[in-house]
Amino acid sequence: MKNNEIIIAGFGGQGILFSGKLLAYTGLVNGYEISWLPSYGPEMRGGTANCHVILSEEPVASPLVTKPTALIAMNLPSLKKFENAVVPGGVILIDNSLIDATVERTDVTVISIPATRMADEIGAKKLANMIMTGAFVKATGCTDFDGLMKGLEKCVPAGKADLLALNKKVLKMGYTFGE
Repeated sequence: MKNNEIIIAGFGGQGILFSGKLLAYTGLVNGYEISWLPSYGPEMRGGTANCHVILSEEPVASPLVTKPTALIAMNLPSLKKFENAVVPGGVILIDNSLIDATVERTDVTVISIPATRMADEIGAKKLANMIMTGAFVKATGCTDFDGLMKGLEKCVPAGKADLLALNKKVLKMGYTFGE
């Protein structure tokens, strides 16, 4: 695995911080050095939210991601804010259900997924973030699907164990998108 420096960004309430936490737990249970740095605006729901996640084979010197290898953008303002920060050769994943724009850069891989629409179709609109997370793991190869499931099992609290099966389902939807 190459080092992954990820920015996940969108509106508060989209599960941005949970996606970052899931990736951090996934890295941890798979033996990587990790960092998770959440950030959100004054209004948690509806304001801006983003998090920086680092999955590395080397010790992490700083939790700040200044040159992301990947961006998961869940809304247009996030895409516009972080698109140019992604390093050449990086990956940009966009939820095209909510982003009516294209990435103009030709030096990155762009993966466009109708995540919100897909989640809404199965009655789980609030889990679009998990579809994007599954697609990210597949696109980057930072772990395999079993490794992602181990992270999910550590990340979902016991009080919400009833949501585990649904989360696994939507992660798989993202992981297998386009196959």
